[in-house]
Amino acid sequence: MHKKGFIFDLDGVIVDTAKYHYLAWKHLADELGIPFSKEKNEQFKGVSRKRCLEILLEWGNLTVSQTQFDAWLAEKNEDYLRYIETMTAAEILPDVPRVLNYLKENDIPMALGSASKNARTILKKVGLIPYFTSIVDGTQVTKAKPDPEVFLIAARDLNVMPINCVVFEDALAGIEAANRAEMTSIGIGKKEILTEARFVFKDFTEIKLDFIKELAEL
Repeated sequence: MHKKGFIFDLDGVIVDTAKYHYLAWKHLADELGIPFSKEKNEQFKGVSRKRCLEILLEWGNLTVSQTQFDAWLAEKNEDYLRYIETMTAAEILPDVPRVLNYLKENDIPMALGSASKNARTILKKVGLIPYFTSIVDGTQVTKAKPDPEVFLIAARDLNVMPINCVVFEDALAGIEAANRAEMTSIGIGKKEILTEARFVFKDFTEIKLDFIKELAEL
């Protein structure tokens, strides 16, 4: 069993696909006549696609058949996929490769733990697949964050005890999931939002390799 394992969320941590989710949800919301803004989109971070659509329909006071619901889910995803088809390594967030390279060079196992069903596609597009021992995405989990299922599966795949795992997250639901799993939670974003994280950094440019080394040795 490995001593330590590092688990990364995808959207907003490794790459910024939030803008593409926003554009795809905005397109559907406009089609349905439901007001949608970047502020409202914040409530969709770290939440499954199905739950996002449920929330959107609640805002619009719309009740629809399962067939129509599924059709709108598919439409949003197809719209989103058209955006991510254009992704390249240039869209990896600043200094993420520096941290991933350090972990890889020191043989510290890494996993991806994301609600996205498109996680593998995105990692291939940006060239990061080889870094991860395990990729746990929305096709493998039944419970959305803040349930810790995604991170617990990742820990099992890495052969690391949950208490010895470090999680990087940009969403409050993800931080809560990491905390529930008794993992070390590191928030990427605003301190005033990610209040439950053990550590918070604006982005990876603020993270020193000495800090990563300490986490890996704790």
